[in-house]
Amino acid sequence: MKRILVLLLTAGLVLSGCGKSDTGSSATSTPVAASGKKLTIGLLPKAKGNPYFVSVKNGAQKAADELGDTLIFDGPTNDDAAKQNETVENWINSGVDVIAVAAEDENSLSTPLRKAQAKGIKVVSFDADVLPDARTFFVNQATPQGIGYALMDKAAELCGKEGEFAIITAKLTAANQNEWKKYIDEDLKKNYPKMILVDFRPGDDDKALSQTVATELMSAHPNLKLIMAISSIAVPAAAEAVKQAGKVGKVNVIGLGLPNENKQYVHDGVTNCVILWNTGDLGYLTVQAADALVKGTLKPGDKSFKVGTTTYEISGDNILLGQPYTFEKSNIDKFDF
Repeated sequence: MKRILVLLLTAGLVLSGCGKSDTGSSATSTPVAASGKKLTIGLLPKAKGNPYFVSVKNGAQKAADELGDTLIFDGPTNDDAAKQNETVENWINSGVDVIAVAAEDENSLSTPLRKAQAKGIKVVSFDADVLPDARTFFVNQATPQGIGYALMDKAAELCGKEGEFAIITAKLTAANQNEWKKYIDEDLKKNYPKMILVDFRPGDDDKALSQTVATELMSAHPNLKLIMAISSIAVPAAAEAVKQAGKVGKVNVIGLGLPNENKQYVHDGVTNCVILWNTGDLGYLTVQAADALVKGTLKPGDKSFKVGTTTYEISGDNILLGQPYTFEKSNIDKFDF
């Protein structure tokens, strides 16, 4: 299949997904000894109850334990930009050393983060970026182009390169989803003129709402061939909607999601595949980068960042975790996160 990123990740990433651990990449295979000052790191997710961010937190905690740092994992229970801002303000007042954020609203969250930087607190972002002047580095789980093209190429393959499909996102203000959508649109326009995107709807990272949206999409578009969910919550929700509508085999489901949440739907033939990265590794790398930034071993202008035995590429101010990976029936049981 043209350009679909189904190649295996680095050997470390494959190993990190196997067995019963959601971390343990090649970066974690050689523990980094704790040294120097014990830091307090604030890790701010979009929604701390979202299994995606719980998995990120597990990897982040592993790194913090190895480094001897204190990790504070806090933020909204559900997507709430105002609550994210409030959490940052609280951390400024309590005097954390560094803040790592996944932004619900890049513009809104950038304001308190600039204030944090003015107070001497270092800032990195992960998963969903803020404005560049509000942080030093963005720990990028995969390039937006890589993700967008992987999704669009897979959708086109399943639809025979023609027909109607729809997308369910998180919120319309979600910076990372909007970046992925930009490259989905680019790939669609350049390479798949007979594919038609009939709707782009938010599910607000809510399972019930995402399932309702998927049901409405199938009702409004009886010729719909595929639902692409670019919110992790929306992937199993869309699959359940297809199953309940009796349209398994008629409407395909793909998206960005966690293997554990989608295994049964993949094995049942409802969902063809999910595309993602190792979320534990993302949390691990984020905390390693946050610690190194404070200690001065990671600096603006660096071209690479070494953690244990793994060296990560730095493109501009983006620290790159790696390429996205496709979890499908043949391999999804090898992963546990």
